[in-house]
Amino acid sequence: MNELNYPFDSEWILKKKKSIKRTLLADGSSRIHKKVAVLGGSTTSDVIAALELFLLNNGIEPEFYESEYKQYWQDAVFGNPELDEFKPDIIYIHTTVRNIDFTPTVRMSPAEIDAALDERYARLEQMWTALSEKFSCPIIQNNFEMPYFRLLGNRDVYDIHGLTGFVNRLNDRIYTYAREHESFFVNDINWLSANIGLEKWADTKFWFMFKYAMSLSSIPPLAFQIASIIKAVFGKNKKCIAVDLDNTMWGGIVGDDGVDNLEIGQETGTSQAFYEFQQYVKAHKDLGVLLTVCSKNEEENALAGLSHPEGAVKPDDFIIIKANWDPKSINLENTAGELNIMPDAIVFADDNPAEREIVRQQTPCAVPEIGEVTDYIRVLDRNAYFETTTISEDDLKRGDMYKANVQRAQAQAKFADYSEYLRSLEMHAEIGPFKDVYLARIAQLTNKSNQFNLTTLRCTQAQMEQFAASDNYITVYGKLTDKFGDNGVVSVVFGEKQGTVLDIKLWLMSCRVLKRDMELAMLDGLAAQAKAAGITKLVGTYIPTAKNKMVKDFYPDTLGFSAVSATEDGTTVWELDITGYENKNHVINVN
Repeated sequence: MNELNYPFDSEWILKKKKSIKRTLLADGSSRIHKKVAVLGGSTTSDVIAALELFLLNNGIEPEFYESEYKQYWQDAVFGNPELDEFKPDIIYIHTTVRNIDFTPTVRMSPAEIDAALDERYARLEQMWTALSEKFSCPIIQNNFEMPYFRLLGNRDVYDIHGLTGFVNRLNDRIYTYAREHESFFVNDINWLSANIGLEKWADTKFWFMFKYAMSLSSIPPLAFQIASIIKAVFGKNKKCIAVDLDNTMWGGIVGDDGVDNLEIGQETGTSQAFYEFQQYVKAHKDLGVLLTVCSKNEEENALAGLSHPEGAVKPDDFIIIKANWDPKSINLENTAGELNIMPDAIVFADDNPAEREIVRQQTPCAVPEIGEVTDYIRVLDRNAYFETTTISEDDLKRGDMYKANVQRAQAQAKFADYSEYLRSLEMHAEIGPFKDVYLARIAQLTNKSNQFNLTTLRCTQAQMEQFAASDNYITVYGKLTDKFGDNGVVSVVFGEKQGTVLDIKLWLMSCRVLKRDMELAMLDGLAAQAKAAGITKLVGTYIPTAKNKMVKDFYPDTLGFSAVSATEDGTTVWELDITGYENKNHVINVN
């Protein structure tokens, strides 16, 4: 629902939340179900109502646990049977500056203030530790916004007796904890309140009457920001930016005005704005976001514009450049196919409102409502399409990996025999039990892979660490390289031992290595580990979703499993006797 994208109308969302929810639930979209525990230091009912809408809009159907007013710490530290039974997939702790029960005074010594800081932080860490040990799920914690008064005026921010300085020091402790704990995320209400404006962020009347820590109009932006973190944790981020060129990446029309007359660079305010937008787009490469072009243009002119000496981007920054006169909706669908991603993973940036509306009507791509070039960055950034919760080595190399895939496709066209083509790739795989160095990427894959994913089980890094350390599980990761480059960790499998049977809980693979026989190499590795552990039979389950139909027959057709059972909802169970197992991969050199 485009009305739930930035910029949105907070008043409309709060007024129409019930009808919006009905519309979202009736749109036929496939969603994953997640349990979200909200532990609040203030009234949270409207926060949850708005959060539900934004999560539904991002492909997540939430179920909520809501703590009693101001019982967040007690629920976490002392336990709550209802929360224990709920077993959350993710926990959001909604605290604000109203929950800091301490204000320094000028009569206090630095040691007294330091002791108060230590005590407040210790309570927070005690809460996080208790929740992590009990639920082993991601935790989202608000930092603290600035206080509503400054007793010391401007001195309040740097004097040890100032509450502003105290809040900043407490926030720094939270940030340090976040850097050291992979499944802990900060919801930055310090920034959000500054962006909204402190005087608009909170309404003291609503605090004293209803215990709302912020104004009603601030609740949708808060909920949107929380939803952005949750959808990123569970793999619902977008994956690709597709940009128009004329009047989007530069001012002017390259085919009419010529390269020399384009507005880009440092000469004018407008040209600087376009240059800054190019820098912003290019910076996404390091986050693992794929960059493509979708422009009505002659390719020669497009390449000339992208090669402008004053521009921040160059043709090599883009994996696919579609500059032609075909409808942009078709070009975007084709781009998705060539990248092996779903069209709804693409964000399309175009200055032309007519083109934006056509693409919205004909594709599921996200199309932000950008206006003037000076607003391009703000609109894309506020929509949090690419909310970053982890940064892995694979993220830094993802653009090169996909570009290499394009080269592989071009190389394939030269071979009549497919096996000969596969051998020509000179593939090498590293396959074995989970390694600590790859756990972040392994967890990331479980939350991002939707198409080649037999059960779509989502796991945190902490959970993956537990599986790797347990004697009850067999774990396998697969890393693939070839003559065109390193694909990184592309496949994950793990199963639970049940006597002489291994129940495969998760089997996934990145679609960028489809039809490369990596799945056969992974089966070889899984079978070898299983046999060494006394396993004689592998059992695998396929659970259908809207996006994983491509692996419906993976177990029987690709791996040679035999049918065990099937249910009306399409779930199937398969088995393979590995007593006399022989390796199936003959084109990839392993380890």
